[in-house]
Amino acid sequence: MSTTRLLVDFAAYQRAAGLSHRTIREREGVLRQLSQHVSLERVSAREVIRFIGRPGLRASSRATYRTSIAAYTKWACEEGILGMDPMDRVPRVKRPRLVPRPITAADISRLVESSRRLTRVKILLAALAGLRVHEIAKIRGEDIDLDARTLTVEGKGGHIALIPLHPQLVEIAQGMPRIGFWFPSETRRGHVHARAVGKAIQRAIDRAGADGTPHQLRHWYGSSLLASGADLRTVQELMRHVSIQSTQIYTLVPDERRHEAVSRLSIAA
Repeated sequence: MSTTRLLVDFAAYQRAAGLSHRTIREREGVLRQLSQHVSLERVSAREVIRFIGRPGLRASSRATYRTSIAAYTKWACEEGILGMDPMDRVPRVKRPRLVPRPITAADISRLVESSRRLTRVKILLAALAGLRVHEIAKIRGEDIDLDARTLTVEGKGGHIALIPLHPQLVEIAQGMPRIGFWFPSETRRGHVHARAVGKAIQRAIDRAGADGTPHQLRHWYGSSLLASGADLRTVQELMRHVSIQSTQIYTLVPDERRHEAVSRLSIAA
């Protein structure tokens, strides 16, 4: 069976399972890379280890590649394409402990002041709603309920969430389209690509002389929620994380709060 046929069948299986187009596309990209080194019908643990163990890959990339390949090999075994699952003998990737890296509030202020209108809207959706770039790209007027002041977000894996809308975003929404995409593409049908959103925000960051990336606006969102007094469980809900461990990666505990927590300790005499 050809690589293309295998990937078409695997994609159909994933769509039937309700996986998002983004997840399916990303997995296909990893498998196409792997297929340049070995036939997907005869992939072995040794070849996968060589593929994800290449010098220069970050631990996060190795982990992503392993997850994508494991999803494919599990399906291929169930379909009888592979006899045994080679991933049983591929080591799990040890991820380094990540430290939250929020962009500063001062940098965000400079960004907002120096950016054009639509770029400013994208920045504020990331900073005040915690949206990822692919979520910003496909936002529609229909996703906003101005009366309830809520935003419906389709996140990772196609999960739908309803989150409160910041007053500044309520004001912005009143001047944006009530129907259709907020950021329609000029070159294709539908909305702009997520990469275009990321590039627009990154250009604004660079122009403002700020230090950060588009995703660090989401780090600021989570860290600022925690610093404002929200408990970690609430922050998890607002950031739409399945695991609270994921939330901890995004939430920087300010030094003042740590000092305050220690100063409250007391030992009875």
